[in-house]
Amino acid sequence: MLRSVSSGDGTSGSERNAPASMARGARAMQMKSQATQVKTDAPASSSAGGKKRVYLLSEGNKDMKMVLGGKGANLCEMTKLDLPVPPAFIITTETCLEYFEEGTGDLPAALDYEFALKAIEEDTGKKFGDPLNPLLVSVRSGAPASMPGMMDTVLNLGLNDEIVEGIIKTTGNERFAYDTYRRFLNMYSDVVMDLDKEPFEEVITGIKKRKGIKLDLEMEAADWKEVVGEFKKLNPNVPSDPREQLRGAILAVFRSWNNDRAIRYRSYNNIPDEWGTAVSVQAMAYGNMNDGCGTGVAFSRNPSTGENKFFGEFLPNAAGEDVVAGIRTPQPLEEMATKWPGVYEELYKYQEQLEKYYCDMQDIEFTVENGRLYMLQCRNGKRTAKAAVKIAVDMVKEGALTEAEALLRIPANQMDFFLHPTLDPTAQKTMIGVGLPASPGAATGKIVFTPDDAEVMANMGEEVILVRKETTPEDIHGMKSAEGVLTALGGMTSHAAVVARGMGKCCVSGCTAAEVNAKSKVLKLGDVELKEHDVITIDGSTGEVYLGTVERRSAAEDEDFQTVLGWADKMRKLKVLTNADTPDQAAQARKLGAQGIGLCRSEHMFFEPERISSMRAMIVAEGKGERLQHLETLSLFQREDISGILKEMDGLPVTVRLLDPPLHEFLPHSPDEMQSLADTLGKPFSVVKDRVKQLKEVNPMLGFRGCRLSVVYPEITEMQARAVARAAAANKKAGLDPKPEIMVPVVSSAKELKLIVPRIVAAVKEELDKAGVDVEIPIGTMLELPRACETADQIVGTDAVEFISFGTNDLTQTVWGFSRDDAIRFIGRYQEQGLLDFDPFARIDEEGVGGLINMAIGKARTKQPKTKVGICGEHGGEPNSVQFFHSSNFDYVSCSPFRVPIARISAGQAAAVEVSAQDKLYRESITNVKRSPK
Repeated sequence: MLRSVSSGDGTSGSERNAPASMARGARAMQMKSQATQVKTDAPASSSAGGKKRVYLLSEGNKDMKMVLGGKGANLCEMTKLDLPVPPAFIITTETCLEYFEEGTGDLPAALDYEFALKAIEEDTGKKFGDPLNPLLVSVRSGAPASMPGMMDTVLNLGLNDEIVEGIIKTTGNERFAYDTYRRFLNMYSDVVMDLDKEPFEEVITGIKKRKGIKLDLEMEAADWKEVVGEFKKLNPNVPSDPREQLRGAILAVFRSWNNDRAIRYRSYNNIPDEWGTAVSVQAMAYGNMNDGCGTGVAFSRNPSTGENKFFGEFLPNAAGEDVVAGIRTPQPLEEMATKWPGVYEELYKYQEQLEKYYCDMQDIEFTVENGRLYMLQCRNGKRTAKAAVKIAVDMVKEGALTEAEALLRIPANQMDFFLHPTLDPTAQKTMIGVGLPASPGAATGKIVFTPDDAEVMANMGEEVILVRKETTPEDIHGMKSAEGVLTALGGMTSHAAVVARGMGKCCVSGCTAAEVNAKSKVLKLGDVELKEHDVITIDGSTGEVYLGTVERRSAAEDEDFQTVLGWADKMRKLKVLTNADTPDQAAQARKLGAQGIGLCRSEHMFFEPERISSMRAMIVAEGKGERLQHLETLSLFQREDISGILKEMDGLPVTVRLLDPPLHEFLPHSPDEMQSLADTLGKPFSVVKDRVKQLKEVNPMLGFRGCRLSVVYPEITEMQARAVARAAAANKKAGLDPKPEIMVPVVSSAKELKLIVPRIVAAVKEELDKAGVDVEIPIGTMLELPRACETADQIVGTDAVEFISFGTNDLTQTVWGFSRDDAIRFIGRYQEQGLLDFDPFARIDEEGVGGLINMAIGKARTKQPKTKVGICGEHGGEPNSVQFFHSSNFDYVSCSPFRVPIARISAGQAAAVEVSAQDKLYRESITNVKRSPK
């Protein structure tokens, strides 16, 4: 049962803080109680066919998110905690899926929610559709995972002309009645009937302009009545029957699961399409009745900084959508403490209770109706990377979480925030505006005014800042593409702020001095007028906006971040190596915690201008003797670079991959460039032209590359092996501890290795014997073709082969038959149409590619149990993929230097999941022992 917040004199403690002028009509619209009670003779649920489709709040709990959605499950849990929650019922996610499966366009035939609607009527003392005492409801979406603003909501449902007149008679508040009605007509027309919002907005704008006012609060009862009349002309087809309205709204929420923005958001956040959304139907609490009402959003800690301080915003005399939509700039909660101290104290108590209960920072939506507080939602709050880390560390210090539990709260894919530059405080800059610091970080880019333009320009490689009056959920793709977001309206809890924080994007909201004209594509900030593609810089940590580009510097080391990395390093089983090709990259990666190099691409050492000439000369050589001369020059470059890398990675493994790309990638292709090369080499133009033509390939990815070069030109492989050995010998003689490894790429058969590996062994032995040093140089191979995976036991059975590393980039290409370079043209459409849940080049395909990987590891370790297994594709730093590699018993992952911290955290989280599961089993076993009968 819900706790009553009324005091001994029949009024709530917070209501006593409301002015006496509010008394008339205050109780006329209030709920009789706040508990969802069910008569003993009432049906318990809608359960035709044995399936429960409708839950009252007293029937669910926080562990039922997959059935009731996050919103519904938490409403049930707040009810159990005796918080003041308006009564509601929840239609399950399974019913949503049932709607799509039946495909009739109507509600599932077995869905019946009338019993639940009656339960709300009994609990509130109001009746749905009754003009004298009407029950109005909200109809909201609620997926198992938080998807803020991505799906649809209809508020104030249950109104018609007759009921509005009844509200006016009952409350004496004509302004409130017509304000509420226009909100309903607007929202229902938009959400349920899919009408364009713009004409409705133009009606309000026109009246404001005529009266010379700017704010909704300045609109009077007659104004809203006029708005209602105009809205009804724009859409005369809104049903007058409240039950028909309810049916239409539930259908609209179901449909919104598959709207464009929801599909995009699921794709960005790896949320399965198969989950569906629940629908909550809840009695309305009114924040827009008078000055004793209001609405707001609060966080138990600051979602931008993580500071342990109650944080939030509210709007007096407003509805909930006014805050989250950002159409008005709200007031900080501190002002609410002055305006309504009793309400504030109550809210403060509840946020403390919820945070302790959920052991996580809470995002709370609330409404104050005539001095009475109602809790409308709680959920684990979206936060910035910096806030996530600080909150996790603080909660461990406070004893609320273990290190393993806290580590699992960290969004690993956002941790690159700590590696990105911030604005240099000493840089020269011209400030042109100030807003609210909604999501930290610094971003510079060209101004764009539409999300579509942001997406198009980002795909062209441009950095852009999306500038909007206020963002809406439809802007999700533009926000994803932009470097940062600037809005003229909205507060710290507006849509722009919440979504930007969740994405790790820099955001400045509520820059009230900004005049944004999206049609003419002009931004005015004071005397400064900026047009599309002009460059600005925004600082989401301070809210400041600057003209042009501002110099940035590397982010300072964050103590809390280092603490989190320390937790991960203690827990993880996977080693984290890096992909690095130069001494500078190696040094950077080691500084970021890399435990070695899992992929050093030797061909990258030959692309510099002073080296490419020697490489090209070697390729167009007209005989082995000439080729060997040029290889000796290349050997000097290779040895120099490898020596420097081994020095930076002293004591740690460095895996040097032999030459991998097709030789034609090194050659010029235009006649002028070919002539220049011929002149440099002193060869006829025809020789160079013929060689270029000879090496040209139709499908280079499957062509003359990798170990195939070693088969045809063994002298290239021998040169590289000697360069590695000489570099190792030089480091050894210098008193260092070099640990080089040599890796053979693109192997498809053990027979290839049986030909190539002895040549490597012989070349290495000869060089080390000459130098008189003893250095172990293990040899391994990359598994990047399906046949190599199928024959992994034969491959590791080859003499001197000690390790395998999966090249998941090429393995994904060959398993899927997708070209990584060309797939960008259709991967997005595949995801939108449900053919792919994610981009397999960004995240490992566990079923297909992963199935081959697990089979290969099984075969390899059956043949050679001590085979070292790693991965050096782009997936090595992607959090979900790292979890897979952990579960598949890899020894290491290797990723780009700046992904190393993310991989460390991801590997720690993979181990922490097991620790937490074991702790849970232990706690449950102790509980069971205590409960067992003697």
